[in-house]
Amino acid sequence: MIKPRALTSLSILFPCYNEEANLPGMLEEAVKLGEQYGVDYEVIVVDDGSADRSAAIVQEWTRKNPRVRLVQHSKNEGYGAALGTALRSAAKDLVFLTDGDRQFQLSDIEKLFAKIDSCDAVTGYRLARQDGFYRRLNGRLWTGLVKLLFGLPVRDVDCAFKLFRRRALEGLEFHSRYLLVHAEILARLKKRGCRIEEVGVPHYPRPAGEATATKFSSVLKTFVELFKLYWRIR
Repeated sequence: MIKPRALTSLSILFPCYNEEANLPGMLEEAVKLGEQYGVDYEVIVVDDGSADRSAAIVQEWTRKNPRVRLVQHSKNEGYGAALGTALRSAAKDLVFLTDGDRQFQLSDIEKLFAKIDSCDAVTGYRLARQDGFYRRLNGRLWTGLVKLLFGLPVRDVDCAFKLFRRRALEGLEFHSRYLLVHAEILARLKKRGCRIEEVGVPHYPRPAGEATATKFSSVLKTFVELFKLYWRIR
């Protein structure tokens, strides 16, 4: 087990929107991860206005384990808004960000831990990405565009498996409400002069539910946000 010097406390964050089928397993993995490393930890789930039992499932866990916290949006505000809320809610020295769809195994955080002592942020890139052809193609094109605009030293901008030193995030404001949020996080860290490293992580098929953040309307709004961010960063 890899336990970096920087691991004095850990925030485990993930957003969810209508993920009632995935949440029980996801929460079990998150709590097991925190307990395994024997440090002060918290698990923060941001429910982005789900219409199913997602919030109720998290509330059941909060009654069993006070380290599990639920933060709710009264309405669906978008994937980026949920991640922004999660990052603002984190209180521990290391901040681990992932998604609630169980396309990663949380135990692979060891790959991020192996690098965090020498940098400010570690971002994963998906090995053998388990999504359809068009999502993989769009992901490559999107990453290429974002790298061109912001000069980011990564090969998979939107990989939702990231670890940060909280001090690197302090004072940063994130405006993206949709899919741009991962690019904005990395672009703002780069502008601040933070060191970012990347490591490959296994990717798995979604076991239940369906992706909602990639709806056509969200994609269009993401492109509007992209060019606004470009001018802000400039």
